[in-house]
Amino acid sequence: MKILILTGKLASGIVERVTSESEHQVHTLTINTPIAAFLTPRRIIQELEKLELEYLTSFEMIITPGLIRKDVSPVEEKTGIPTYKGPKDAADLPVVLEMIEKLELSPKIPADKLIEDELRKRALQFIEDFENDKSNVKKLLKKPENILVGNLPVGEDFPMRVLAEIANAPLLTDEELLKRAQYYLENGAHMIDIGMIAGESLEDKIPGMVKLLKDNLGDVPVSIDSLNSEELKVAIESGVDLVLSLDHGNLYEVLPLIQDYKIPAVILPTDFSRNWTPATIEERINSLENLMIKCKGIDVIADLILDPINSKSIVDSVIACHDFKKRNRIPLFMGVGNVTELLDTDSVGANALLSGIAMELGASVLFTVEESGKTLGSVHELNVSSKMMFLAKSRGSIPKDLGINLLVLKDKRKGEMVEEDIDVPIIGGEEDYAFTQDPLGSFKIIVKDGMINAVHYKKMKPTVSVQGKTAKALYDMIIKQGLISRIEHATYLGAELQKAEIAAKLGKNYTQDFPLF
Repeated sequence: MKILILTGKLASGIVERVTSESEHQVHTLTINTPIAAFLTPRRIIQELEKLELEYLTSFEMIITPGLIRKDVSPVEEKTGIPTYKGPKDAADLPVVLEMIEKLELSPKIPADKLIEDELRKRALQFIEDFENDKSNVKKLLKKPENILVGNLPVGEDFPMRVLAEIANAPLLTDEELLKRAQYYLENGAHMIDIGMIAGESLEDKIPGMVKLLKDNLGDVPVSIDSLNSEELKVAIESGVDLVLSLDHGNLYEVLPLIQDYKIPAVILPTDFSRNWTPATIEERINSLENLMIKCKGIDVIADLILDPINSKSIVDSVIACHDFKKRNRIPLFMGVGNVTELLDTDSVGANALLSGIAMELGASVLFTVEESGKTLGSVHELNVSSKMMFLAKSRGSIPKDLGINLLVLKDKRKGEMVEEDIDVPIIGGEEDYAFTQDPLGSFKIIVKDGMINAVHYKKMKPTVSVQGKTAKALYDMIIKQGLISRIEHATYLGAELQKAEIAAKLGKNYTQDFPLF
């Protein structure tokens, strides 16, 4: 295919270099403008009219810079040559050219966005098709490493399921409990866990909590997290789909009821009734295998207990999982929250890495809680990373270029910098701390539940609240409503609203007039 690529002066060198090895006949037209984003369809048409007609009409496609704001359809209407937007970054042109015959390019949307959307769509469709293949699911459930929790297939052959714990559930009101469960589901949890309070017996609270969740969450499996035998028994009779957890201390009291109700249980290699935990890798495995024998007749999920870093040894706990899984074909449970809640780092990368380790170990359940600020969003992160690892496993590839990712603060590719030599005087930036009150009033900016609120005050009294999800939505409305008059107030407000938008997207705390990072 013969393709004409348009670019500005600054990016022309990059465009020519990255397209030089394309299988297509690529020609570059450098337009006399420093920055490609400054181009308009009208300017492009003017430049193309300077070309010889025979040369221009020999092209089968025109690709414009992706940074152009306007629709480039007028170029095609004038020339008769299909015209589309390329990527925003010239360095991505090779990917676009490679997929050009498989991808429906657009005169409105940059090509890199289209590629990203297409790859994501294909990835999610693959997983959806797998989950909806009832015949294959039925076949896989005959294998010992796969079980049903409620109606949800769980096991090594399925995407890892995210089990989200509602911590200290008995202390919440019905409204708070349901809101928390729905938040988890909206963020990708596959199962909801009722977290009880260690050292207390609150079995009287359990029937109401189970009923509330069952009545409102549809087919979503509900589990109970407790080692208290009475609490577990009440939960089983109330209709939970999974028990967390059985160990050597509560087994004989709870097992008969589990067998009667035919529900699965997570098993631990411990005996908390006498404060015993295994000290070595082999002790963990032997203890759990011994418990498995006693649990004959029920489906079990093995929890070797993932230790926090430098508590006992996260390495030993991973080795224990690895060695246990080699010897036993049953589902494996990974308490990812044990690590992320006790590690002062952003949870995104930690959850992705732990999901990858869990996938290699053959884990089936990723268990987490969102109790601290640094782990907010963990359910969503584990849901996405579970999909990533399932795709990587299915394709036999590394978890890269899958169509879905967990990139939040950094870009996937390092963009090529285009430097412009501008011969103008340089004035150093300098803050001016002088303050003049805007006669039209001031704003108090608040971020809550992903929304930005800018409350307008005049003479110390609130007059109106402008609400939205983006800085532009708010400051456009503030200008439209005539709530601001001074240019320094407008620039201040724009900067603060942009900080608020970033905080809302990242789940960070926002405090007006203070830096985010």
